[in-house]
Amino acid sequence: MDEEKFEEKVIELQEDDKIILKFEQKKEEAEDLLKDKKKMEHFLERLENKLSKIPMAGQYLSDIPVLILLVKSYMNKTYTEIPIGSIIAIIGALIYVLSTLDIIPDIIPGLGFLDDAAVIAIAYKYVHGDVMEYKAWRDANKLM
Repeated sequence: MDEEKFEEKVIELQEDDKIILKFEQKKEEAEDLLKDKKKMEHFLERLENKLSKIPMAGQYLSDIPVLILLVKSYMNKTYTEIPIGSIIAIIGALIYVLSTLDIIPDIIPGLGFLDDAAVIAIAYKYVHGDVMEYKAWRDANKLM
């Protein structure tokens, strides 16, 4: 599937009730994960490992490394200028990406990451401004 068709399908899936419901459920898991720094660190390591194996990042999945850094900065208390609801939405979306119980299984070539991208896009609608502020903060402080 070419990138244009991939993006069209992601946009379509953002309106899928099953995917929206899964995202909301993952936000509840995110609240629990946020309370345990060791579990969060392990989760982020597993997510980074999975991300390194995704063949086509596209516009939606390409921001996952920034989201991971944002969560790490928040957990380390180096960046806390973000509403807790935004952190929960980001972590919830990242939990979905790492989950093996996807709406579309990741092992399906060309399609398996569509739902992951849609969930990231849904979360991004809520947190875009906060992520842009984090990026500006990170750039101003010359952090990677």
